[in-house]
Amino acid sequence: MRSARAAVAVAAFASALVAQAEIPRPVARAFASAGVPTDHVAIVIQRVDAAQPLLTHQPDVPMNPASVMKLVTTFAALDLLGRDYRWRTEAHLGGPLIDGTLRGDLILKGHGDPKITIEQWQAFMRDLRARGVERIEGDLVLDRTFFRVGSHDASQFDGEPLRPYNVGPDALLVNFKAVRFGFAPNAAGTGVDVVVEPPLPQIAVGGAPALVDGPCNDWRAQLAAAFINQPRAAAVTFPGSYARECGARDWHLALLDHANYVHGMFTTYFAEAGGHFGGAVRDGRAPATAPFAVLESPPLYDVVRDVNKLSNNVMARQVFLTLGTREGGPPATVEKSTAVVQRWLERRRIAMPGLQIENGSGLSRVERLTASGLARLLASANASAVRDEFATSLAVAATDGTLERRMHNGSAAGRALLKTGSLEGVRALAGYVLDARGTRWIVVAIVNDANAARSTPALDLLADWVYRQGFATTTRHGPRP
Repeated sequence: MRSARAAVAVAAFASALVAQAEIPRPVARAFASAGVPTDHVAIVIQRVDAAQPLLTHQPDVPMNPASVMKLVTTFAALDLLGRDYRWRTEAHLGGPLIDGTLRGDLILKGHGDPKITIEQWQAFMRDLRARGVERIEGDLVLDRTFFRVGSHDASQFDGEPLRPYNVGPDALLVNFKAVRFGFAPNAAGTGVDVVVEPPLPQIAVGGAPALVDGPCNDWRAQLAAAFINQPRAAAVTFPGSYARECGARDWHLALLDHANYVHGMFTTYFAEAGGHFGGAVRDGRAPATAPFAVLESPPLYDVVRDVNKLSNNVMARQVFLTLGTREGGPPATVEKSTAVVQRWLERRRIAMPGLQIENGSGLSRVERLTASGLARLLASANASAVRDEFATSLAVAATDGTLERRMHNGSAAGRALLKTGSLEGVRALAGYVLDARGTRWIVVAIVNDANAARSTPALDLLADWVYRQGFATTTRHGPRP
């Protein structure tokens, strides 16, 4: 019964997007002040249970959505995989286990887990030890065939190959393939402590920067860092300076390739758990037998919160590829995942003409959708069985995630559940605003313009306007059926 009502509601919503092009004057002035022409803006404002939108402006123009594309990926995942879906990382023994010694290889098979943290990996290593593996005579064999993604050029998007958001997807992704470099003045106040986490044996770190007095401005540039990053080994030096005023700071970088990163993680943390391993790493296939040990991921609803609140591109790509195994099984490919999403949209009767998906994360110059299509998706999500899991995954205005430092001075603070999007030339905001009566409004606003970075105040003002205008509209006309 609920699904039938949802279908009727979505169909009514889809047929009711009648153009109403007048942007509220304060919002229009804010766009003008930012140097953003309104013909480079697309907007849909719609009460979730209303027959017609309150406002539409260029709703059917395909736009680059940046990270609000994650709304398509995460709603599809919650709906198709289920809120409690979990990924598995399996350990298989490639030989007999005799008196604590594995006389053969240890084989790890990944299934695309987006969120294997250091703490979870440590628990996995302790579990291997608890099950009796003390020494491994063979190599570490990685089965990464669950995904088939081809080679990944981390510099292709923006020429920043060491930035963690440019890490490519992998069926055996561990700790996002990231390394944290922590900097802080030492206890004596005479130098700088440099902490590397995880402490991988393939990464050599040179001397620490000099501790100096002065302002903490562009502290990363002052480090004068030099990197040599190869697939199997990396070297980092910091010959510059670090201002005492900076206190403790972190710098996250993506180093090594996936296989050698996993090899370093295994070597480090298996030893920490009391194990002995000195073998190499290579790709291979896991046997079709029950695994010796399993690391299980957090549930999907927990993963989706990280994807949307923190706008994690690597996790979004992992989730998107996992969808490709929903019909037809592995290996997952971008093409299979795209086809699964398109068929899902058709079954749900969510019209999204102009939708183009490259990786499902929004970190793309070619991904496109329309404001009206995204509004229809948000309406469908609001009427779905995963309504709460989806809505609570969004950042709360002035409270957490990518909106923690935004909207503090507006009425929508704490009342807006929104996904942000940000690329060079793109700013976007999409989700729900709750007015003073608790009525939920769909908000979609996308800017594609060279001055898009200056449009954030206008987008925040729009959310605040929806809060106030929504309350006024509800007060004047009363609740709609």
